[in-house]
Amino acid sequence: MSIINTIIFKAKTTLCMKILCIGEALIDMICTDKGKKLSDGQNFLKKSGGAPANVAAAIAALGGEVELAAKVGTDPFGTHLKEVMDAFGVGTRWMWQDDKYFTTFAFVSLMHSGERDFYFNRGADAQLSVEDIEQIDVKQFAIVHFGSATAFLPGPLQQSYFNLMHKCIEEGIFISFDPNYRHLLFKDNIPAFIQLSRLFLRKCHFFKVSDEEAMLLTNTNTLDEAVDSLLQHTTAVFAITLGKLGTLLGMNGQTIIISSIPVTAVDTTGAGDAFVGAVLYQLAQARKPADTTWQQWQHIVQQANKAGARTCEYMGAMEAFKHLSNDIFK
Repeated sequence: MSIINTIIFKAKTTLCMKILCIGEALIDMICTDKGKKLSDGQNFLKKSGGAPANVAAAIAALGGEVELAAKVGTDPFGTHLKEVMDAFGVGTRWMWQDDKYFTTFAFVSLMHSGERDFYFNRGADAQLSVEDIEQIDVKQFAIVHFGSATAFLPGPLQQSYFNLMHKCIEEGIFISFDPNYRHLLFKDNIPAFIQLSRLFLRKCHFFKVSDEEAMLLTNTNTLDEAVDSLLQHTTAVFAITLGKLGTLLGMNGQTIIISSIPVTAVDTTGAGDAFVGAVLYQLAQARKPADTTWQQWQHIVQQANKAGARTCEYMGAMEAFKHLSNDIFK
């Protein structure tokens, strides 16, 4: 690296602005007895999870300054989640431990049919309250990311989510959104999920969805129809992840598919969160993320595709993030 490039890199690092992620931090219990129902499983692998926690860890791994607003229990699992975030360098002062509730668990087993046997034991994550959020000086953050899979379920977290969104709008803070639809969580109340998600699609500056989520939220049957609908009904920049095909980027009536890089996939868990983390990390280098140009967005997504792809080379999101660094952008 030349002396001039070194000076530029250091300047960008100095100017890097803070990011806040809000939502759940939880424990995934993965049944390692292949093909067995949860009731028959004997062996489980504990993994730290929660989409906002994943995004925060990815940002920190890349060198960004990020904090996580979440609630866990005072049990050993909540303590473990805080320790994992601390180890990545994520700020955890807004990661409360509540002694009245157990840390949230998600149990999952992959059946021979390809279906997932799933059980969700919700606890402390739902209890992140408006009173908790009011303690955060949101003006210290340039970007706030709303990426919770559980925030649209009933509970104090839902109200806190929208309370923080309105505070961000009032302060002119860049809003990022990832709906993180989980059918097993919302299969009995899909309309409510769609309605609440659409509120964020209209208010945010950037959102990431999968192709399935894009069609779900726009009530369309094809990706082309979904893209047309999003271009008409939101002013946000959006990224639709297409797996190994790359990412469709949309902005101001324009779209382009940006290719990913070839990798030998071991586990796709956390790839989308790594992608979002890489996008936000890069946006935080700018003084005004909302002023990012079409050409700059294309470069950002190209680099974020690398982060998502590299994550697939390792088993488990948090394990993959240990291998992330901003070297992937060189």
